[in-house]
Amino acid sequence: MMTNQEIAGVFRRLANLLEVLDENPFKIRSYRTAADTIEDATTPLVEIVAAGGAEKLRELPGIGEAISKKIVELIETGTFKLYQEVTEEIPETVLDLLRVEGIGIKTLQILYHQFKITSLKDFARFVEGGGLNSLPRLSVNTQARMRASLRELGY
Repeated sequence: MMTNQEIAGVFRRLANLLEVLDENPFKIRSYRTAADTIEDATTPLVEIVAAGGAEKLRELPGIGEAISKKIVELIETGTFKLYQEVTEEIPETVLDLLRVEGIGIKTLQILYHQFKITSLKDFARFVEGGGLNSLPRLSVNTQARMRASLRELGY
């Protein structure tokens, strides 16, 4: 049985992956809004779905028809079609890079699209090979923070 936090986490990861793929900002925002709503819900979504399905979910703010159907599918199967499609296109391990201090979505987009970096291990090799110098607008201090952060993460 999935918790609200787990369900919200899936939608948050989906939003981040879509942002890395430079998808529609309105779609990304709607998934983030849904994640916030799900986290703030006092009743477990599993119970809401059991009581009234997708229609009952739409009573929550920020949960429309499309997202409510995805939530039901997620609860019933552990995933949903869009999430599967996106994670087949871009590995979820890409999001681990956000744990590195100094890496935000814009830097992550560059690392993924230009340098094909998909994991912390890939990024550590990139850094060791002097790759940070090829990233735009990275100060010496930011580069040092990234290296320190990588070491703290065990790389």
